[in-house]
Amino acid sequence: MPEDRRRCLELRNLSRAFGGLKAVDGVSLSVQPGERRALIGPNGAGKTTLFNLISGESRPTAGSITFQGADVTALPPHQRAALGIARTFQITRLFASLTVFENMLLGCEALDRRKFTFHRPLSSFSDLSERATGLLEAFGLWPSRAEAAGNLSYGNQRMLEVALSMAGRPALLLLDEPMAGLSAAERSLMLRHLDRLDRAIAVLMIEHDMDVAFGFAETVTVLDQGRVLFEGSRDEVSANPAVQRIYLGVQEA
Repeated sequence: MPEDRRRCLELRNLSRAFGGLKAVDGVSLSVQPGERRALIGPNGAGKTTLFNLISGESRPTAGSITFQGADVTALPPHQRAALGIARTFQITRLFASLTVFENMLLGCEALDRRKFTFHRPLSSFSDLSERATGLLEAFGLWPSRAEAAGNLSYGNQRMLEVALSMAGRPALLLLDEPMAGLSAAERSLMLRHLDRLDRAIAVLMIEHDMDVAFGFAETVTVLDQGRVLFEGSRDEVSANPAVQRIYLGVQEA
């Protein structure tokens, strides 16, 4: 089996320019199946732009994206999602007027071919309802199933978005600052749920809180000015002088 087919995600010299500004500048990295990786760096480092390139919201100006051995560089977001790439966003994207269960059911239906079976109501597919129920139970949201999603606390809205990202049984999950705006207790709960995710799923998380990033990830990639500054284990990243200087603000002696 070729080496790249053993990898979940492979980015090669990936770049995205906006006029004369290179938001992502020649990024190369590999994510293995089941890997937990944090993507950190200062504001403007290119982290969310990189996520947009991986998920298909933006097209690269150079480089390639390989997912599970297939070149997906030119594929639109919905086709990448069907292949197994899921993501969350910094701002929640829920159907606020629908119930929590209805949101979850729509998420389960989105990548199911039976969504085009217009002569049957969605609720008639018991396996989709069972999957929606199971995900809500797994993320602690079942007691709120009949509540409008817009009435949930912010922490539970973030939790619902993560649960929705799992509806399509992804092989790669992109989490864009899932802890943003959460209280300490909510962050702890979110981490517990993320730790319980199937180890077959590779997770790439953008995170500004170093304690969260280092507590979750096995590998840490540091971006600065659109480029990979350093990559390694938590201890290696913490000890790297360039990371300390540029990201952590530590001055050289």
